[in-house]
Amino acid sequence: MMRTSNFFAAILSLAALTLAGCMSAGSASTSGRGGEVIGVGGNRSFKEPAPFGMTMVKRGFLKMGIDQQDSLWGKQTPVKEISVDGFWMDETEVTNSKYKQFVYWVRDSIIRERLADPAYGGDDSYMITEDKNGDPVTPHLDWKKSLPRKPNEDELRAIESVYVTNPVTGEKMLDANQMNYRYEVYDYTTAALRRNRLNPEERNLNTDYAVDPNEVVMISKDTAYIDDEGRIIRETINRPLSGPWDFLNTYIINIYPDTTCWVNDFRNSENEIYLRNYFSNPAFNDYPVVGVSWEQANAFCAWRTDYLLKGLGPEARYVQRYRLPTEAEWEYAARGRDGSEFPWENESVKSGDGCFYANFKPDKGNYTKDGNLITSKVGIYSANSNGLFDMAGNVAEWTSTIFTEAGVDAMNDLNPQLEYKAAKEDPYRLKKKSVRGGSWKDPESYIRSAWRSWEYQNQPRSYIGFRCVRSIATSTSIRQKASKKK
Repeated sequence: MMRTSNFFAAILSLAALTLAGCMSAGSASTSGRGGEVIGVGGNRSFKEPAPFGMTMVKRGFLKMGIDQQDSLWGKQTPVKEISVDGFWMDETEVTNSKYKQFVYWVRDSIIRERLADPAYGGDDSYMITEDKNGDPVTPHLDWKKSLPRKPNEDELRAIESVYVTNPVTGEKMLDANQMNYRYEVYDYTTAALRRNRLNPEERNLNTDYAVDPNEVVMISKDTAYIDDEGRIIRETINRPLSGPWDFLNTYIINIYPDTTCWVNDFRNSENEIYLRNYFSNPAFNDYPVVGVSWEQANAFCAWRTDYLLKGLGPEARYVQRYRLPTEAEWEYAARGRDGSEFPWENESVKSGDGCFYANFKPDKGNYTKDGNLITSKVGIYSANSNGLFDMAGNVAEWTSTIFTEAGVDAMNDLNPQLEYKAAKEDPYRLKKKSVRGGSWKDPESYIRSAWRSWEYQNQPRSYIGFRCVRSIATSTSIRQKASKKK
């Protein structure tokens, strides 16, 4: 079972850094001129470096939705004028290669934990229990210590414990059932709501109402653990608010892609070759990862954040976490700088030379007309004006937004988002998440930037992948041409 870096230690260190910055700035402000307020200065401003493989989408305006009724399907979709802040976005969909790095990190974490376990030899040098001053810290893995190149008998047992033998072929393969990743997310938004203040007097500013000091505020908290039989148990706890840590949610997710999606999505179809090869064969490394549920995509974002922060210094406190894009962010980014119907300027799906702009299904059953049968390597089609590839076709993409028929009508017009953390016991219909972009198996109508679709958050598909975004920590200039008027 995996664990991210200790959240409580991180919060305390960030608080200390922030306090140090405030003290430095405060002392600089005491030298005012003649009692005039001149502002605080003295600290170096933070300049956020461009994240690897990401492009900046500057803040701007969008008319979200489809202006004209869809003549093919006869379906009306809501339209709304919205504005979004700037963000970084992956230039391509997350590939098999990048997702494998996540899987291998989880595998190597399990091995390191077992090497430190007395049942496998008990080499405690794989764990860090003290800081550089000798003070105790929450035990965590030492990634600077390499795995043994010539393992002894105990070390070999630890390494081989994450593998199983295929009973048919005799091949040694990674035990997908063990690839569980544990992570924690602090819900800052819910914690900041006035109704969740610890001091009852701060929950309602209307002085016409008397404060009830004994008012009980109920909160929901996600938690997870692994039982004695090795099963992941997920629970949503409802309990009275007791402190700020009530908003820390814990998740344990099995992160190995469902390679069987190729045969489960297409019955009466010979797709065993993809089941056995698509994720494991290096020939597909640069293809978008599929068979990853919304829950697994969120786990990847959490791991990617943790992986990044470990390599940063004090300025880590300014860097925003990786996450899935909101539905509004995704459409805004896909339309490009002119707000086009497709990620390209041409209203057709192919150029005058007959070359298609995306990987989709041009005809009823002719998948190969665009040059591909299933997915294609990421980035082989031209990028849109935001520098983003495959925003139409190839694979559809998860967003963080819950799917509702009302769609944008129910959203705010400023950084719109509809979010719902479905509990395990919630009706299945509440677990729909918005999916955007269309895929290699979809017709032209489905690959338009404004087209909305959905899938259940725990359902992996052979035609759904994802890409990450990260909010920009500093201000960005507004786009000059944010929307093309029809």
